[in-house]
Amino acid sequence: MFDQRFFSSKLGHAALVSIAAMVAFTIFAGVLPAAEAQSMLIGSPMVELA
Repeated sequence: MFDQRFFSSKLGHAALVSIAAMVAFTIFAGVLPAAEAQSMLIGSPMVELA
């Protein structure tokens, strides 16, 4: 489908960076709710007055 010449071009580099960013975002989005759930169990509701 893609050969070595494509990935050595500027467009190929941009494609690889885009794929890496999508993978990182997917991992971060999957981990974030789990981290928030743990902090909500430990934390208590707080109201601040201005």
